Amino acid sequence: MSGETVEAWLGRAASLLAEAGVEEPRLEARILLAGAAGWPPESIFARRGERLAEETARRAGAMLDRRRRRQPSAQILGRREFWGLEFEVTPDVLDPRPDTETLVSAALGRIGNRAAPLRVLDLGTGTGCLLLAILNELPNAHGLGVDLSPAAVRLAGANAERLGLSGRARFATGDWGGGLDEEFDVILSNPPYIPSGEIAGLQPEVARWEPRLALDGGADGLDAYRRLAPHLARLLNPAGFAAVEVGSTQAAAVGSICARSDLRLLDCARDLAGRERCLLLARG
Repeated sequence: MSGETVEAWLGRAASLLAEAGVEEPRLEARILLAGAAGWPPESIFARRGERLAEETARRAGAMLDRRRRRQPSAQILGRREFWGLEFEVTPDVLDPRPDTETLVSAALGRIGNRAAPLRVLDLGTGTGCLLLAILNELPNAHGLGVDLSPAAVRLAGANAERLGLSGRARFATGDWGGGLDEEFDVILSNPPYIPSGEIAGLQPEVARWEPRLALDGGADGLDAYRRLAPHLARLLNPAGFAAVEVGSTQAAAVGSICARSDLRLLDCARDLAGRERCLLLARG
């Protein structure tokens, strides 16, 4: 056994994380220790007086060192919960954000019959979180996730397998909708939208550790939308819709870009902070 109790380890770890500039250091310490020990995070409080096993202390220490270097907890633990599902996460993909659940909610709210055999496309799929969250809610839907990164495509496929959705989800390497010629009922996308010059100023967890390919939206943050909009117009069926995430100040600009590709705005969904985060679009 380690000489350190759970409570002592948490206090020391929280102090070190705070010195490193990590937000919510007490919470982060609990997450890391629970992951290292294989405990449910909520059980930590009942274990405060326990002494740590040496192997648990070793694993927790290694995780703590990585977090002090500002590597995201999701990468350290290798997983992230999104829409009530657990996704494997690696440095090859964007860590799914709670804000992106706004897109899932907005898309599901637009779908009338959830039992319909819908065809769903996810452009820039990353972990596959958008496509797989939607398919989990639509029992008869099938979907395709496309990403420029072969590593992301492999990871998304593995997530589909783990979640029991591989029979209805397929993934392919591609450049947005290039090479696709079928029509879809629902198209989802969370493209890169951070202006290039702002990436270095983001939190270290993002700027240092997440793939630039998934962040960099060009000089004004809108390059991906300019490329994406014509594909949406071409690949949507006449009765279909697209749900596209945007940066918190980009809704009007992205709406104008989409209008030039003969896409009309159906609605704009707001996140829990009241920010416009998802455009719902249809063919004009």
